[in-house]
Amino acid sequence: MSSAPMSSPAAVFIPDTASTRHYIGAWSVLSVLQYFVAETAVIGGWAGPQPYSRRTGYISDLGALHCGIFDGRDVCSPLHWLMNLSFVVQGLGMLLGALLLSSGLLCVAARPGATVHRGRRKPWLAALWVRLLAGTAGAGTMIVGLVPEDLGSAWHYTGALMYFIAGSLAVLVLGVLWLQQTPLGWFVLVCGLASFAALVTGGLTRMHVPEPGTLERLMGYPVTVGVAATGLVIAQRVHRHRREVRALAAARA
Repeated sequence: MSSAPMSSPAAVFIPDTASTRHYIGAWSVLSVLQYFVAETAVIGGWAGPQPYSRRTGYISDLGALHCGIFDGRDVCSPLHWLMNLSFVVQGLGMLLGALLLSSGLLCVAARPGATVHRGRRKPWLAALWVRLLAGTAGAGTMIVGLVPEDLGSAWHYTGALMYFIAGSLAVLVLGVLWLQQTPLGWFVLVCGLASFAALVTGGLTRMHVPEPGTLERLMGYPVTVGVAATGLVIAQRVHRHRREVRALAAARA
């Protein structure tokens, strides 16, 4: 009687969760949290005739270069350079994460020793889509920072759409992928669902709602928080594995 067929060595492998590449990628993703600090500081420096409100004020108003009326809103943000710098740093963090965190690592949520089966195409393709979408979202928010809203360019609006659409889908897909990998998979999934629901609402209403600032932040904040949670999980697991590898090497020395 013939034995069961063996899996092809090329089809199964263990991601190197202790690699420097993944460690840098995890911290790059986690760096998106700086956005909340920068936004708070820029709001504190607002110099418009009316105090800035997160409920009614658009995020991009904080990065407007000039004081005056823009699209019917009286904007004046002296710390616009800080807001735009924060957009670029946030986008760069997401872009680096998309490039440095491998699909195999995302498939197993950086669990040391976990195997990845390339023959199971759904998880592999899902991880690849997460990277592509996260990279697109990162590029989008970099465009937002490099091309402020009052420069009269359509690139700013395009960059914002790239971030909101690709970002919400990236977090949503990653949440589904991680449901069996980490308890935080549920949290990441909820962030993706919240952002996507707000995005659909914004599209249907064309942002003509009583509190457009709240709706826009419901589109964007969950992406930032979900991405940061992803970075936290990966950074913790990669750091723990790197420490174990160093301890084992020292014991053998």
